[in-house]
Amino acid sequence: MIEVKVDSVRVNLVGTHRVVILKELHSERYLPIWIGQAEAESITLQLTNTKVPRPLTHDLIVDAIRALGATVRYVLVNDLRDETFYARIVLRTRDGKDLSIDSRPSDAIAIAVRVGCSIYVDDDVMAQHGHEPEEESTEEQQEEDLGAFKDFLSTLDLDDLDKK
Repeated sequence: MIEVKVDSVRVNLVGTHRVVILKELHSERYLPIWIGQAEAESITLQLTNTKVPRPLTHDLIVDAIRALGATVRYVLVNDLRDETFYARIVLRTRDGKDLSIDSRPSDAIAIAVRVGCSIYVDDDVMAQHGHEPEEESTEEQQEEDLGAFKDFLSTLDLDDLDKK
């Protein structure tokens, strides 16, 4: 299991979906997960310490878990099948047993940020679907990328512009 943190929640400018960016704690690798608008807002409200007048769904779930005498140990993004991520919420019951509950990653993350527990991604999921930031190009690489454009510019007769 690879420990991650919520790096950001971003808006898809094309549609109503949001993406939560999970960043590996000890590297620059990250995992983007598309989530719904309501879940994104729930995560963002908690991350920004925004108070709401009444409990939201994820607050209610956390309150129910606590009322039953359990605690949230951690959440795990454990699989990706048919372009859908899967997660588990791992609870410690009042009698000391661990209980693993199937969850959407967005709900698991919303609960994790509320209780302050660790968020993990399965090793295979991160290896197959995690991303490293692209290296910034050097000045030499930028010159190469502009090569065709520079060739085109050299064919233009800019003296003709003064005559018009």
